[in-house]
Amino acid sequence: MVRILGNIVGAVFAGVLLLAFGGTVKDYFSEPPLPSVSEEFHLEPEHLALSSDGPFGKYDKAQLQRGLQIYHEVCSGCHSLNRVAFRDLKDLGYNEAQVKNFAAQFEVPDVNPDTGEPALRKALPSDYFPSPYANETAARAANNNAVPPDLSLITKSREGGASYVHALLTGYRDPKTYKNEKGEPLPKEGMPASATLHFNPYFANLNLAMPAPLNSDGQVTYAPGNPKPTVNQMASDISAFLVWTAEPKLENRHRAGIAVLIFLIIATALGYLSYQNVWAEAKRKVAPVGPLDPENKAKRTRATAKARD
Repeated sequence: MVRILGNIVGAVFAGVLLLAFGGTVKDYFSEPPLPSVSEEFHLEPEHLALSSDGPFGKYDKAQLQRGLQIYHEVCSGCHSLNRVAFRDLKDLGYNEAQVKNFAAQFEVPDVNPDTGEPALRKALPSDYFPSPYANETAARAANNNAVPPDLSLITKSREGGASYVHALLTGYRDPKTYKNEKGEPLPKEGMPASATLHFNPYFANLNLAMPAPLNSDGQVTYAPGNPKPTVNQMASDISAFLVWTAEPKLENRHRAGIAVLIFLIIATALGYLSYQNVWAEAKRKVAPVGPLDPENKAKRTRATAKARD
């Protein structure tokens, strides 16, 4: 009796669930959900062509040096680069003296050997880029409770990589006059909720705490012989630099990959030629089966002779 009641209760629950599921499916197709404001006004970044793209890509050291300059003069006040050591800058074309002088512009935490108290000292080439804040609490206090992300791996951790970084840096718009691809103005829900937020259609939820870091041409002064430092050029240079910080050994990986491919092609060709050479004189032997088998053939001959007798 208990089992029967349990089956009845289970069937009732299953029926209610099926009815609820059917009603939900019906409502979904009859009245599909409206797209959110973020989906309607979010933009995908356009591809940023860099010299490091593709299997044969190589870094443009002049561009990387310009990107380092932008990071130092514009970005380092808020963003850390804690996975990059100063000695790694040799890969950008700097010599030991230049790296040492550049590192000395930064201070890193240390301990006073005389008193044992915390202290600061000038950075050495063996040190890593220091964080601009002592800890996360200090970072939040200085940025309206938002923590600026570390930029070491930003092009690896964000979909779109360098293209996303470039689009974000150049994509700030006035929310009051902005219209999407359909010509629709930004509704109130998409407007920045406070003065500490800034509208950018390339950001996931359209509003971010970081104001436009590159806001005018010539904000950074390049050395003679370099391109004009427009906002677009500076955004391209810092994006290329952040590709390097995320993968400083990219050129080595490309060279290794090409060498492996060449080796595999040569090894495959040699293997095929060896196969042809070893089996060129071999003749295929087919084992006789069925009527052609000698034993079966002898039995057939004896049976035929016996039938004639």
